[in-house]
Amino acid sequence: MLIKNQWYAVEFGQWVTDQPVLARVHGHDLVLWRSPNGTVNAQSDLCVHRGGSLAGGSVVGDCVQCPYHGWRYGADGDCVEIPANRPGLPIPRKARIDTYPCIERYGFVWVFLGDLAPEDRPPVPELDGLEEHTEARAEGYRAIIGEFTWQANYDRVLENAVDIAHTPFVHSGSFGNKDQPEIQDFDLDETRVNGHLASVTATVELEPPRPSGMWRFISKKDRPPVSTSTGFYPPNVSMLIVRLPMGEIRIFTAAVPRDEHVTVSKFCMLRTFFTGGWADKNSYDRTIKIFLEDQPTVEGQRPELLPFDLSAELHVKSDSIQLAYRRWRQEQIDKGWALETPPDEEAMRAAAVIPSPGRTGDPELANAWVFPAVGEDRS
Repeated sequence: MLIKNQWYAVEFGQWVTDQPVLARVHGHDLVLWRSPNGTVNAQSDLCVHRGGSLAGGSVVGDCVQCPYHGWRYGADGDCVEIPANRPGLPIPRKARIDTYPCIERYGFVWVFLGDLAPEDRPPVPELDGLEEHTEARAEGYRAIIGEFTWQANYDRVLENAVDIAHTPFVHSGSFGNKDQPEIQDFDLDETRVNGHLASVTATVELEPPRPSGMWRFISKKDRPPVSTSTGFYPPNVSMLIVRLPMGEIRIFTAAVPRDEHVTVSKFCMLRTFFTGGWADKNSYDRTIKIFLEDQPTVEGQRPELLPFDLSAELHVKSDSIQLAYRRWRQEQIDKGWALETPPDEEAMRAAAVIPSPGRTGDPELANAWVFPAVGEDRS
């Protein structure tokens, strides 16, 4: 299920270069491509001619070109060239693809998947600790990026990322202490912008495990509790901040839902210590180790999809952040912003796309589309 009318972080900006990039979100394929002026564009990946994948094509000037018959689409989605046409033949009015608002910020490419007018859209989240430029690095931090693939639904992946109480057990081998699993009471810090939930965070003191490896030489045997913050930025970004004696670690992760069963976590990990490149591999490996510790539990959760009914699972006080996410999710469903991910068999027979602002912004174009929007009845 896709919650539409949200800014989704779907890719790293530095991974979108001079060739089109495929980004699948909730079973829908997008093509990301960079214009000569450096702007990143996000559009439906389906050429309206024969359904070719534009991501398999190329960027030609200010256009993305389909590899099948060479049709070219501009940044606004209009087809500007059909090579097979004889001179003077007009380009059909329906020769257009859905184009989605796109912003490159904090090192991520954010795509607005929905059809709201600009003044009604929620804001792009503000990720504290990341600068807005594309290098995704604030002063004093060393940044690395990477990704991890889960065979799990993204709601489960996102909830796991903000779950405080699982740390002592699942991560006892890295930064949790199963001998001291009690979670202190904590308050939620909720931020809203123009009525939209922008973030939910919380901070607790966690008991660290005994140091191991090289950390034995730089840490005291009896370490103090570690101040740890976690939270989420709707719809798909989570945050983890760990404040250690030698410095701070921040991990921002975009849980990109490929479909109902596969999620890719794209993470940016920043540290204020060991800021030389020589420590990057160790930082990367330690971040991946956290995901690997989580993987068996997250992929083994049942039901695979998050229940709609809060009473379907038992909740306790330490689940406050996850409950905040579920309440936000239900708010969007109640607005009618939930789009069902089409079953695989149905998707094989008919193409439907996420509605874009172009479908509602210009009444004259209301029927000038080849592929229907998800949930649209054309009978």
